[in-house]
Amino acid sequence: MAVSFTPSRIATHAHGRAPSIVARIRAALALSHQRRALAALSDEALDDIGVTRLDAHAEATRPVWDVPAHWRG
Repeated sequence: MAVSFTPSRIATHAHGRAPSIVARIRAALALSHQRRALAALSDEALDDIGVTRLDAHAEATRPVWDVPAHWRG
């Protein structure tokens, strides 16, 4: 399973405009997918990346609208 944890910048685009609703929905869906993938990792894989099972569960159960602070601009 390949998982990309590259953050998408949804606060503004390079041209300075706010992203479209479609871009926001895509980013939210990608975030949801990444959170599910994190929750599915084995304990060994979580240990490799320095995340506890409790941390992974906490991240995976966050609501889709609860995005990282740097996305909010």
